Amino acid sequence: MDIKLDPSRDDLPLMANTSHILVKHYVLDLDVDFESQIIEGTIVLFFESGNKFKKQSSSTEETYPSESNEACKFRTPEPCHIPVTNTRTVSSKMGYNDFVIRGKGEKDTSGKDGNHDNQEQASGISSSKYCCDTGDHGSEDFLLVLDCCDLSVLKVEEVDVAAVPGIENFTRSPKLRNQIVRELVALPADRWREQLDYYARCSQAPGCGELLFDIDTWSLQIRKTGAQTATDFPHAIRIRYTTKPQGRSVTWTSDQSGRPCVYTMGSPINNRALFPCQEPPVAMSTWQATVRAAASFVVLMSGENSAKPTQLREGYSSWHYYVTMPMPASTFTIAVGSWTETKPEICSSNDLVTERSFSPFEADFRYVGVCGHMEYPCRFQNASATTQEIIPHRVFAPVCLKGACQETLLPLIPPCLSAAHSVLGTHPFSRLDVLIVPANFPSLGMASPHLVFLSQSTLTGMSQLCGTRLCHEIAHAWFGLAIGARDWTEEWLSEGFATHLEDVFWAKAQQLAPDEAQEQQELRACLRWRRLQDEVRNSPEDMQVLRPNKEKTGHVSDSGSSVIKHGLNPEKVFMQVHYLKGYFLLRFLAKRLGDDTYFSFLRKFVHTFHGQLILSQDFLQMLLESIPEERRLELSVENIFRDWLETSGIPQPLQRERLAGAECGLARQVSAEVAKWVRVNRRPRKRKRKETEVLEKLLPDQLVLLLEHLLEQKTMNPRTLQRLERTYHLSEQDAEVRHRWCELVVKHKYTKAYRNVERFLQEDQAMGIYLYGELMVSEDARQQQLARRCFELSREQMDRPSAEVVAEMLF
Repeated sequence: MDIKLDPSRDDLPLMANTSHILVKHYVLDLDVDFESQIIEGTIVLFFESGNKFKKQSSSTEETYPSESNEACKFRTPEPCHIPVTNTRTVSSKMGYNDFVIRGKGEKDTSGKDGNHDNQEQASGISSSKYCCDTGDHGSEDFLLVLDCCDLSVLKVEEVDVAAVPGIENFTRSPKLRNQIVRELVALPADRWREQLDYYARCSQAPGCGELLFDIDTWSLQIRKTGAQTATDFPHAIRIRYTTKPQGRSVTWTSDQSGRPCVYTMGSPINNRALFPCQEPPVAMSTWQATVRAAASFVVLMSGENSAKPTQLREGYSSWHYYVTMPMPASTFTIAVGSWTETKPEICSSNDLVTERSFSPFEADFRYVGVCGHMEYPCRFQNASATTQEIIPHRVFAPVCLKGACQETLLPLIPPCLSAAHSVLGTHPFSRLDVLIVPANFPSLGMASPHLVFLSQSTLTGMSQLCGTRLCHEIAHAWFGLAIGARDWTEEWLSEGFATHLEDVFWAKAQQLAPDEAQEQQELRACLRWRRLQDEVRNSPEDMQVLRPNKEKTGHVSDSGSSVIKHGLNPEKVFMQVHYLKGYFLLRFLAKRLGDDTYFSFLRKFVHTFHGQLILSQDFLQMLLESIPEERRLELSVENIFRDWLETSGIPQPLQRERLAGAECGLARQVSAEVAKWVRVNRRPRKRKRKETEVLEKLLPDQLVLLLEHLLEQKTMNPRTLQRLERTYHLSEQDAEVRHRWCELVVKHKYTKAYRNVERFLQEDQAMGIYLYGELMVSEDARQQQLARRCFELSREQMDRPSAEVVAEMLF
């Protein structure tokens, strides 16, 4: 069933047959090897099957129809009577801190001499091509399909959970393996500790027979001879595998101090090159993971606990994390490196208060039934958590950036967390780690449960860029994580909300007066309007649509498989249409309701839908019900779909609003400054006269707007550019300002500042892609040489999509 796709054009397939069987929990047991640049180990998957996972409508066509109705041809492997993986007896007294802790020397080394990419040898499967129906019918064996890419799968086996010591005290059916798992995944939320403990014990149980498997570009297919339905298929399986150094979900690189590190940023293929999993968002699961690495490394992960290392022999440490809130596998994130924790120089009494941890697992279950999600220990049901404005947090970075974090980032986290709580209420997650990632990280930030990645570019200049980006990622805790999109083509449900809320959070974090907050938000709207216009002019029309699947949004095939529209197009990573159009839609709706009503509604929406997946209409229908009939003015879900979500270009309501709107005060101030600089630029060089222009001190966003206006000038002489740089200290400003300054330098071939461009391309890789294009378009030999030199210095460390886009520009 191998599918060959054109990465520049095709949609990303989600192959897992989630309609038949769902992963409810993953147990990962991994070793990180920096020498070979692989992560290896096992993953145990616990399943739940049943008709309730069938899709609501059976009319949708199969995304990838079968090429043949013939049964898949597998060869039977040799019987496996002696378990190969971890045959140690598991003590029934195994405690909470003992989950899957093994020494480096205790790894299973079976099969190390084989060629594991030869699946006929590794799995005993016929090498003939096949394509099987994955349904529950006929005399064929049931086929489990997992999303998988860039992995070497060494072995798949059923886990004998019935062999766990003491299991008879837990289950009514101690001899029925699938029944044990069914009871385990169905445990109520208040037994979460017991559940995690038994997951860990079961994951270490011996194997009881190898399973047939095959692997292709996008999936891993597994079957058990004689198991004809998902109900009969083993509900606990162990997969032994290794990642590959070039796997697209895992980035091996060096940090800013020159030390090796690795982090996961699976976009656009998510985590399928980190572990075999079910990628469709509907496959909500929990996980626990034990990760071993050399003792000099720190392991950070999207987990509810602030893990501490357990020292092992041979200079290795083990770290254990877990989550009890079911989320898509794509949200799992890991980062391993020589990170240093940055702490406040002086810990005030206020800091001590905010660091008190209110665990979600101390929940008051009197509130059970209030939430609409599947059962888990929910913070929204915890009276202490609902009033906790600032959750416990830590900051990690390479040692060379410790000072910058202490000065810029650390003081911003408490006010930003408090601001978010004041707007949306209960923090969905119990704690937060923030990591400054390596220079090759291709974005300003990324949020995952309990862990936020920030680019080093946020640490320069004033606190504006760091604060707004931090607020953006904090907003994702609610929109993108606690509330996810049921169809990943609806990115605006995550990015549009985070972009809109970052302004609101940041204004509150700065404790701005209402009129001052309004002015700053209007200025940012002005900047985003300019970016949206530019984006629409320079991107393909079909990639400007926020709801490209239209009425088929959320539909899946009979098996549960689906696709992500344009998911493999490398240009999509750099587009901001979903951020910008989503932001302007929410701004439009907030104005229609009025801010007080809108944010009151938003808190209600969060309380209603946290822990769930939504489509656009879920939000829009609930919102419109909150608007009095007389204020709707022909607003309807259908009209919003038509005007905002299902058409390319700039929405007509937004066009009308921008044409009718007056320029805000901060923007008018910038316009006056632009006029002064235009006059300065026109003065004859020979005339020596006393400078009379009084230049205003501008906010970072005003500087961005000023430089964008000056970019529209046909010519600017070196003398003006030099004075401009000195007046505003442009080379010392934040990355947004410096980016516009570099554009000016390139446009006007201001050679004295080429060093600023080189520095930006090296240190601000998250934002520098566009500059490479500007350097090449000029057809200036010196600028093109500069671009190629910088690319050669960076390309080995640059993430793959960025490197592909830049290489296309340069060669």
